[in-house]
Amino acid sequence: MQIRDLDAARCYKALRARDSRFDGRFYTAVVSTGIFCRPTCPARTPKFDNCTFYRSAGAAHAAGFRPCLRCRPEVAPGLAGWRGTANTVRRALDLITEGGLSEGNVDALAARVGVGSRHLRRLFEEHVGTSPIDVAQSHRLLFAKKLLSETQLKVSDIAFAAGFGSVRRFNTAIREAYGRTPRELRGPRSARDHRIELKLPYEPPYDWAAMLHYLRARAIDGVEEVEGDTYRRSFDVGIVEVRPGRAGCLLAAIELTNVVGVASVAARLRRLLDLDADVALIGEHLSRDRRLAACVEARPGLRVPGAWDGFETAVRAILGQQITVSAARKLAGKLAERFGEPLPRSFTRLRRRFPRPEALAGADIASLGMPSARGRAVSALAAEVVANPELLSPVGDLEDNLRRLETLPGVGAWTAQYIAMRVLREPDAFPESDVGLLRAMATTQAGNQKRPAPDELREIAEAWRPWRAYAAQHLWMKDTDER
Repeated sequence: MQIRDLDAARCYKALRARDSRFDGRFYTAVVSTGIFCRPTCPARTPKFDNCTFYRSAGAAHAAGFRPCLRCRPEVAPGLAGWRGTANTVRRALDLITEGGLSEGNVDALAARVGVGSRHLRRLFEEHVGTSPIDVAQSHRLLFAKKLLSETQLKVSDIAFAAGFGSVRRFNTAIREAYGRTPRELRGPRSARDHRIELKLPYEPPYDWAAMLHYLRARAIDGVEEVEGDTYRRSFDVGIVEVRPGRAGCLLAAIELTNVVGVASVAARLRRLLDLDADVALIGEHLSRDRRLAACVEARPGLRVPGAWDGFETAVRAILGQQITVSAARKLAGKLAERFGEPLPRSFTRLRRRFPRPEALAGADIASLGMPSARGRAVSALAAEVVANPELLSPVGDLEDNLRRLETLPGVGAWTAQYIAMRVLREPDAFPESDVGLLRAMATTQAGNQKRPAPDELREIAEAWRPWRAYAAQHLWMKDTDER
């Protein structure tokens, strides 16, 4: 199904110019060849009459077109189709990238995003141009092609890592999609079969220095580290490190005990590092306010750091209440040392995983050196997550999520906004009472610095909707740079 609101003439101009700004925003299906391409494809530009334009790779694939082997749609920034979609669709797309439809259950996916399955299908047809099942199938195919091209995994391992239930189904799907067998699509092999290396594309610019600044300041001893221009961390079944690649790409090296988890790792990294943000659109909007224009000009590629794990970030938010980032980091380190599981072997200075909710529920956390009420709040939150693993998943709109978060143990207004920003990936979350934001918005009057009140800042920030989280990140960086 073709998306009606795509301007075919404009898409064709972008295609002729190979305009990278449109990469991931639409795909061109060529009727005469049966292939769909990215706007940046180096192949000869097809005739306009032979082109049909789709919002997502899933829609082009569902219409019967095969992915191009030259421009490789599997390495386009993000899961195409997310930009500008309804929040419900965006959350569903995020879940699909993490395997949320591995069993093909749209009812379960719809329940996780808080709508009925029929309504979710209608939203996908309207905003993505095809069904959730078609998007999931397309994502599995494109991710499998990415693994075939970029890793040294065995074909059978790739089949299961990409979410196919059997090697036979995988082989059939690849032949139907690409007209070749998986082995014919393989890139060159090397002997490093224990290590999976993936490219993580994004739409430039990207302020990697600012992201590393954020991660370095909060890196939990033994769990995470930043060394030079590289970020490393442990997780449930392995270790991952990320470093800069060529323009428009980060490089991830993953070591894990079960290759089935590699799709989830890639999705987590995209969320943590905010790789799918349309920073040009966000920056253009925020720059309209003179108070933010200089910030955006100074850091045009600034992203909002997300969460590797929702529970971990929520615990960090509670630990960090009314203390410095450095003090909160030390508390998190003590928590990991006492309750985190050791890694099977050492990788640089990483020794442990962050504690699971089961390890903290009912534990005497206050004994690590924090107010007893805060320790009880962390333990109670862990018990809530054990009882309901979907507790920290987004359901409804921002206000719905904030109200729900504020019912959790130890979560007030500031913490709820912080969790909404980092964990739920709400682009409009905004903790107006944050001291750093108020300090960054201070003005000089008669030689004295005057900070706005939280209510005043909230009123100012109305002009920054729906990107207030990005405005907050710019203000935090401004405050850090000025100090």
